[in-house]
Amino acid sequence: MIFGAHVILYSKDAEADRAFFRDVLGFKSVDAGHGWLIFALPPGEAAVHPSNEIGTQDLYFMSDDLKSEMASLAEEGGKCSEVQEARWGSITKMRLPGGGEVGLYQPKHPTALGLK
Repeated sequence: MIFGAHVILYSKDAEADRAFFRDVLGFKSVDAGHGWLIFALPPGEAAVHPSNEIGTQDLYFMSDDLKSEMASLAEEGGKCSEVQEARWGSITKMRLPGGGEVGLYQPKHPTALGLK
């Protein structure tokens, strides 16, 4: 029985990115040993998009009030890009200390959250 999903982000500075998830995003974690933090994430959903490239994935966190969330993140040192409007949502990106980025968006589409 599948009971969950485990997301892996690759980083040039994993320790700094873990601190960002802990201190800026405020995600709770467990230590799997030697400071290797595994974070509890908010409820999620998965989508499959067409692409000519294989191995490219994106991680987007969802918010029901993007501007308020961006202001809260800024207070913790999180820097967001300008908001882009798309058919499916209002989107910003956050640069991680290790060089990668994650998205944050306010969906304009129905979500699968809460489905069982």
